[in-house]
Amino acid sequence: MKFNVFLKSVDDLVWGVPLILLILSVGIFLTIRLKGLQIQYLPLAIQNLLSNDRTGEEGEVSGFGALCTALSATIGTGNIVGVATALVAGGPGALFWMVVAAIVGTVTKYSECLLAIKYRVVAEDGHIVGGPFYYIERGMGKNWRWLGKIFAFFGVGVGLLGIGTFTQINGITSAVNSFFDPENQNTIELFGRDYSWSVIIAGVILTICVALVLIGGLQRISGVAQVLVPFMAATYITAALLILVFHITEIPAAFVTIVQSAFGLRAAAGGAMGAMLVAMQKGVARGIFSNEAGLGSAPIAAAAVQTDEPAAQGLVSMLGTVIDTVIICTMTGLTIVITGTWNIGLDGVDVTTRAFQIGLPFEPAVSSFILMVCLVCFAFTTILGWDYYSEKCLEYLTNGNQKIVKGYRWLYILCVFIGPFMTVSAVWTIADIFNGLMAIPNLIAVIALNGVVVAETKKYLKKLGK
Repeated sequence: MKFNVFLKSVDDLVWGVPLILLILSVGIFLTIRLKGLQIQYLPLAIQNLLSNDRTGEEGEVSGFGALCTALSATIGTGNIVGVATALVAGGPGALFWMVVAAIVGTVTKYSECLLAIKYRVVAEDGHIVGGPFYYIERGMGKNWRWLGKIFAFFGVGVGLLGIGTFTQINGITSAVNSFFDPENQNTIELFGRDYSWSVIIAGVILTICVALVLIGGLQRISGVAQVLVPFMAATYITAALLILVFHITEIPAAFVTIVQSAFGLRAAAGGAMGAMLVAMQKGVARGIFSNEAGLGSAPIAAAAVQTDEPAAQGLVSMLGTVIDTVIICTMTGLTIVITGTWNIGLDGVDVTTRAFQIGLPFEPAVSSFILMVCLVCFAFTTILGWDYYSEKCLEYLTNGNQKIVKGYRWLYILCVFIGPFMTVSAVWTIADIFNGLMAIPNLIAVIALNGVVVAETKKYLKKLGK
């Protein structure tokens, strides 16, 4: 009990105001240095995404494939559960600050992914490796290699100890169990506890699916992500759009509520500033946790892109933050505000589930099924994405020892298998801490190398005549 309290204190410290201000400050600084690139060149980013002919260029996957691989790790339970948690704790105004954080974070994502491609290396067997550890070592110099090692260590911890395995498979089996056997009427005793057959069956099926994908390496992860990510995003966005269409007359009032709450204008007399700070902290923290801008995970996927132009892929990669937070999280938040489920005593996924049940023109069971499918897909792709990230971190820590990396892959699959049978509260907190600590070495490198980012950007835009 005392250990859990200690972990919670550390987690609150890591994800407290200092780190949030650091991430926001870096985003604002880069926005100024790059003259609002994330807004000014958003059409060019979309154009680069659609122009997917990279044949003959160095790399392992297409720009679209790398974006989907990155989105597979970022579009997850945070988009459904994280948004709901932020609104319950910080009020509707949390959504406003979530979007603000995403807008400034978009240019951070651009910068870190550009650096990942510029400083990537080709391993002895020909595969591409890159990420914060390499732009720390090759960009800042070998004397900073220790900082890259620290980042890689935290990356392995995040993947294996929680966000990549235990928490995701728990989320999947819990969602399946809540839909198919909510009363736990069909159970079997394992390890001294009763488990629903729905949990066991879902866990075994998911483990097999994860193993089949991961054994195939990056190309297979990317291939699955390119199919599953657009499908699950489209399904979820369509469902959220239906809610907004059927409540279109309530949208203006929802926006007014969000803005007023963001600045504490709906708080009781004298509590405006406190309400504003709570909304800001919850919104920014959940937004950063959802899109991972500044944490340094997306650059690991971006490094493998088939391109000879770092800035071009940087623009494509920054769309991940736009899709994840500006679009998907905003739609989730609007459905919750419009249906009023953020302040009726619910928490977590129950908030979003109730919003779908109220907002969609279907039977509650149908609405719950749609959300369950989205949750399963979101969590499954997060498992795949974080295996890739943590493998690359381990590869750097072990100087490219593929035997250790392949052994780790099987350990990762084992963790997925045992995940449904574990209590994960402490594990989730540890992973949360590692995730936040990843940002510190990455942001140091991005600031140190901001001159390189500006130079590469100018060179690319000059080539395009812009």
